Amino acid sequence: MKYLPILFLAFLISCKPSENKLTAQQVIDKAIISSGSDKVGNSEINFEFRDKKYIANRKPNGSFKLTRKYKDEKLGFISDILSNDGFRRLVNGVPYQVNDSISNILSNSVNSVHYFSVLPFGLNDKAVIKKLLPSATVKGKEYYKVQVTFSENGGGEDFEDVFIYWIGKQDFLVDYLAYSYHTNDGGKRFRAINKEVLKNGIRFVNYDNYKPLNKEISLTDIDKAFEKNELKKLSEINLENIEVQILE
Repeated sequence: MKYLPILFLAFLISCKPSENKLTAQQVIDKAIISSGSDKVGNSEINFEFRDKKYIANRKPNGSFKLTRKYKDEKLGFISDILSNDGFRRLVNGVPYQVNDSISNILSNSVNSVHYFSVLPFGLNDKAVIKKLLPSATVKGKEYYKVQVTFSENGGGEDFEDVFIYWIGKQDFLVDYLAYSYHTNDGGKRFRAINKEVLKNGIRFVNYDNYKPLNKEISLTDIDKAFEKNELKKLSEINLENIEVQILE
């Protein structure tokens, strides 16, 4: 009987939840908390990206207003605004009519920049489908790999796109992401962190943007291709002059 406490202790240890047994949902939930993205849904965020000004206003009730502002040499000052009410364009402060096809392109363009700027915020949207892939080690750091796809209902026009996020096993931060897309003949992209900054407790990340030298490289193996220098750097995704206000 004197061995019973030891056996009982061993039983408790064996029943303790393991970090390696986290679900995709649990990994994403931890990533959102670790990056401060849980604050994004109650904030106003301003930043500049490629000579354009972006403003995002989000509230806990789900209302949002995503704006892009810039000056066009021909038209003047342009504001593209995406909100719960849809998309609209202002030119010099006056509503400007655009046809539906152009409106969809502009809307997707505005949404894409705002979406990527605050990741992993948004990965718990109803249309998101998450799947845990086998873990990986990149540059000596261990990562969970979470694949994200979208349901056709609510997933937008690009619902067929596939994303993979590399989330650190110790810090639960997204350092790499990759995606495949079908527009413009399709392709794959891989983004690797080059800088991070905290603003009011929210983590923002700048990335180097790559594409595979060989189109046959699979999206799930693109991290291996990155370590083998089989990717070509295309550009940098840099957010500048970031300002964050947490709303009351």
